[in-house]
Amino acid sequence: MLRAFLIIAFLSVSMPAYPFISDNEIALFQIELEGKPIGERISFWAERFVGTPYDPDPLGEYVSKKVIVADERVDCMYLIFRSLELSLSETPSEAILIALDKRFINKGRTLDGKVVNYESRFQYGEDMLDSGKWGREVTEEIGPITEIKGSRGRDKVRIISKDTMQALLNTGVSSLQSGDMLFFIKSPDKRVADEIVGHVGIVKEEGGILYLIHASGTKNKGGVVEKVLLIDYIGSMPFIGIRVSRFD
Repeated sequence: MLRAFLIIAFLSVSMPAYPFISDNEIALFQIELEGKPIGERISFWAERFVGTPYDPDPLGEYVSKKVIVADERVDCMYLIFRSLELSLSETPSEAILIALDKRFINKGRTLDGKVVNYESRFQYGEDMLDSGKWGREVTEEIGPITEIKGSRGRDKVRIISKDTMQALLNTGVSSLQSGDMLFFIKSPDKRVADEIVGHVGIVKEEGGILYLIHASGTKNKGGVVEKVLLIDYIGSMPFIGIRVSRFD
């Protein structure tokens, strides 16, 4: 265990965030993280992706290649997929098995190392939240609720508005925690494919300060995974509010 700790310490100060780490290094981190709260593990793995280029593939490179692991480039959904899978698993191979559950409405299937039913994956953030597979929704525990128009069979959606969230952060009374997943809500008049969620990211708390780790970019312009002050992101974001999920 001491040897693993020393290797982890070396990697954490010497490894650039990109390119992403190997399976052997992932396994060492998983040993070191054993017993840590799940939220800390989620935010740890999300932060390992900081600096990783944004995935410009419209479907997602992992979908087009029919693979589970495609860590060289990520979009916002892949970032939270992979961060959670690595957090819940004890080995890199177990993370792949977890992915076949978490990424899919029912269950993913592979054949000869390729995913054969990515058409059954989660494609809408709101479906992830409502499925129960992506943690416990704690939106109403974080702040006062606003109702907006729903879509795709949902009459209404309950969110924390941008102004309310900004006020909570300004006064320092937010109860967000490391590992919380933020689902950013589009204005109904900005929806393109009846989507409610327009972006997702992960919270990391350090010394009482809240950060957002998210894949910042667009499919046609690219970008990079960033770690930014949450209060700054909320203040300038193009979304009208958030929903929040948590793994306890």
